[in-house]
Amino acid sequence: MVGTACGTVLTLFDFTRLDQLDSWTENSDTIKPSGMSKAILVIQKTQIFQRAVLFTLFNPKPNGSGFAAVRCDANFDLKQFQNIIIKCRAQGINQKYKMLLRHKGLCKDAVIYGQVFTAPETDFASVKLPLMDFKPYYRGQQLTPEAYPLDISAITSMGIKVDNGPYLPDNQPGVSALEIDWIKAVK
Repeated sequence: MVGTACGTVLTLFDFTRLDQLDSWTENSDTIKPSGMSKAILVIQKTQIFQRAVLFTLFNPKPNGSGFAAVRCDANFDLKQFQNIIIKCRAQGINQKYKMLLRHKGLCKDAVIYGQVFTAPETDFASVKLPLMDFKPYYRGQQLTPEAYPLDISAITSMGIKVDNGPYLPDNQPGVSALEIDWIKAVK
């Protein structure tokens, strides 16, 4: 997936277009034998608008662990940009999500970079995620950013997830939806 540039803005995903969901896949805890959560990214289309909706059923194990997520392979060079902006709105039990980035084509068992954000509940708004604030994680444990720097010139995967744990302690089991118009990189 390659974004489209216009000056100081790079459109990473424009969900007002039909072809923007092709490479998004579920990456929930059901990849593990004991997982029970579910996520799907679909297009919501009416006569007036079109957008993506991330539906999640967060169903953690008794110890609270679990996640509902989607991800997309990408090929983004973001070294000219300082922020990722997501125009979105949340509905349902959870409003806190984590955007995830991977770099250099590293596999699913490698370090992943995440940033928590709170989606607005009532009206759509643009949520800014500074690239310098993405923190490295390995299996849910935060690592030292200096030891594991994110290479923003080689972003090869983007994802969004809802879960519970030390970084999203307010999230609860249940059904949620995140409506998304677009995701962009800006200076």
